[in-house]
Amino acid sequence: MVFELKMKKRPESVDAGTVKLVGTKVQHIVSETSKLLDNQQVYDSMAKAHNPYGDGKACVRIINFMKKIS
Repeated sequence: MVFELKMKKRPESVDAGTVKLVGTKVQHIVSETSKLLDNQQVYDSMAKAHNPYGDGKACVRIINFMKKIS
């Protein structure tokens, strides 16, 4: 989970719920971070959201494939 301060090139992560756009005001950043850390339901909603960039297992799959063909 990452908080974005300003919209970057990949808004799909915000749309998916894995990233939250919080702005640049310190008070708002602290408030949103506290919600994430203190509220299990808020944390789970971000932690279990669909990751639009994959499941993080591409490296393992590539290594296993390379072992098979070598």
